Amino acid sequence: MHKLFFAAFLLSATISTANAQHSGTDKEQEACTHDVEHFCRKLMDQGDFAILACLKQNRPKLRAACRQVLVSHGQ
Repeated sequence: MHKLFFAAFLLSATISTANAQHSGTDKEQEACTHDVEHFCRKLMDQGDFAILACLKQNRPKLRAACRQVLVSHGQ
């Protein structure tokens, strides 16, 4: 269930408003799943932007692959 939620999160929350047609790939979703579960689990019911904020707040602790996903989506 949490992977499905995260997939929806990555598809919507990391899309910059300037580039709304860009969405996360399966590989990008995989890159951040562990970090979302580890750092943002308590926020999973609060919506996509809460998780995005959590990831950004924990950026120094994220795995390199997840940090790169955020950067590649302008976050």
